[in-house]
Amino acid sequence: MKKVVIKLAFSLLFLTCFGCSDFLDVVPIDNLSGNNFWKTKDDVEAFNTSMYNRLRQATMINKPFFPATGDLRTAPVNENDQHDRPEIERLRNNSLGDLISDDQFIPLTQWKDFYEVIQLANILYEQVEELPESESILTTEEINSYQAEAVFMRNLTYFLLVRTYGDVPYYTEAFSEEALPRMDMIAVLQNGLEELAVYKDDLPWTYEDQSNVGTRASRGSIIALMMHMNMWAAGFDDQNEATYFENVIELGREIMEENEGSYELLPLEDTEDIFSGGSKEGLFEIVQNVNAGEQFNENSVYSNFVTMEPYNYYINPIINFDVEFIRDIYPPNEFDRRQELWFENLYSTDGTMQVVKFVNPFQDPGGGQTSNAGNQIVFRYTDIVLLRAEALAELGRDGEALDLVNLIRDRAEAQPVEAFGEALVNEIYWERVRELIGEGHYFYDLVRTGKVVDGAYAYAPISLSAFNEGAWTWPIHQDALNNNPFMTLNQYWN
Repeated sequence: MKKVVIKLAFSLLFLTCFGCSDFLDVVPIDNLSGNNFWKTKDDVEAFNTSMYNRLRQATMINKPFFPATGDLRTAPVNENDQHDRPEIERLRNNSLGDLISDDQFIPLTQWKDFYEVIQLANILYEQVEELPESESILTTEEINSYQAEAVFMRNLTYFLLVRTYGDVPYYTEAFSEEALPRMDMIAVLQNGLEELAVYKDDLPWTYEDQSNVGTRASRGSIIALMMHMNMWAAGFDDQNEATYFENVIELGREIMEENEGSYELLPLEDTEDIFSGGSKEGLFEIVQNVNAGEQFNENSVYSNFVTMEPYNYYINPIINFDVEFIRDIYPPNEFDRRQELWFENLYSTDGTMQVVKFVNPFQDPGGGQTSNAGNQIVFRYTDIVLLRAEALAELGRDGEALDLVNLIRDRAEAQPVEAFGEALVNEIYWERVRELIGEGHYFYDLVRTGKVVDGAYAYAPISLSAFNEGAWTWPIHQDALNNNPFMTLNQYWN
C-alpha cells in the first residue's frame, strides 16, 4: 500500500477524532513508533473509534453499498412510475456496465475507502503492541482486546470486499509499500478465519456501556463473521465444503449456547427496538446518531427505497416488489406475524406496498428526512440461527436443522417447516429471504448457494457461463491499476 494512502488515513484520523487535542500535535509519519504514537489510553481509543467511523464512511456515506450490492441485484423489484430511477432496472437485470457511469455508482467501483479501513486496522494492531511497557498506557488484556477489534475490522472489511469484487489484494502490514496482486478469495477467507479463531475469545460477549452494544466488535460479532466467511467459502470450494459446514455448526452452537444471556430472539413486537440498534438481537451494526448530525446518505438506507409518506417525503415508494414474489414468500392463506408488522399494503398492485420493518423516522429542521434513523444492521442473531440450520441441513442433520429454522417460524407464529433433504435446504433459503429482507443478504445468498443461475430463485438469473466469467462480481475502477503493475480488473465488466 503506497504511503499516500497511509497519509490519507492519518488525515482522516485527525479530522474525525473530535476532542482529541493530543492529536493536534502531529508527528511526521516516518517518525511514528510505539514510543510516540499514542501517549494515553484515550489516544488509542480515539484511533480505534476512527477505524469504525471509516467503515461507516465507506459503506453508508460515500456510496449506496448495502442496497445496491446486496438487496437490489437480480431482485424482484420494479421502479415506481413516479420516480426517475433507471438504476433500479439495471440492478435487477445485473446490467452493471450500463450503471457504473452514473455518478452515484462510480464510488462502488472504487475500493480505496475499504482499504483505508484495513490500513487503520493494521496500524492499530501493530502499534498497540509497540507501546512502551514502562508507561503502562494499556494492560496486556487491553492490548489483546484492541488487537482483537483490529483483526475483526480488518477481516470484516476483507469479507465485504471479497463478496463484492472476488479476489482482492491482501495487506496485513501497517506500513507496507509493496504493490501486491489480487489474492484468491478463498485464501483471503482462510487467512482471516485462522486469525479470528485466535482472537475471538479476547472480546466480551457484550458491553456494559449500552452505546457499545452491537456497534463495537464483540465475541458474537467475530463468530457471526466467521460463520459467514465459512459459508461463502463453502459456496466456491466444493472439495472442503463439509469442513466449512462443520465449522459453522460448531460456531453456531457456541454463540447460541455460551453467550451468557447476551443475545436472544426478541418478540416481533420489539421490531422498532431491534432495528433502532443496540438490542440483544444485534451482533454487529454501523452506528447512526442523527441527533449528533451522523446521518447516513439517503440512498444508502434500504428503507428509503421501500417507504413513502408519512415515513419519508415520497408520495409512493421508489420501488415495489413483484406481487408474485410476495405471494410466494408470504402466501395469503398462511398466517405470519411479519406480514402485519413489517409490511403495509402487502399484496397491493398499485405501487403502495411498503416495507415498514425498519421504520424509525426522523426529520431535521432543515427538511432532511429518513425513514430509518437507526443503525445499519450487518449481522443479527436470527441470521446466524439460520446459517447454522442451513449448514446442518447441508450435512443431512435434518432434525437439528428443523429445530432451528422453526425457532424463527415460531416467533412469527407461522406454520412450522416440514421438509427434508434438498427440500429443507431450499426452505431454509426462503426463510432467510423472508426474515432478512432489506438487510443486505439477498444477492449474496443467491451467489454463495449457486441459486443465482436458477430462474426459480433469481428474478434475473445470471447464466452459468457468465457466472464463471465473473458476472456475480462488481466492476473495479481503472484507478486500481495506478502504481500497481500486478493489478487486474474484473474482466467480465471490461
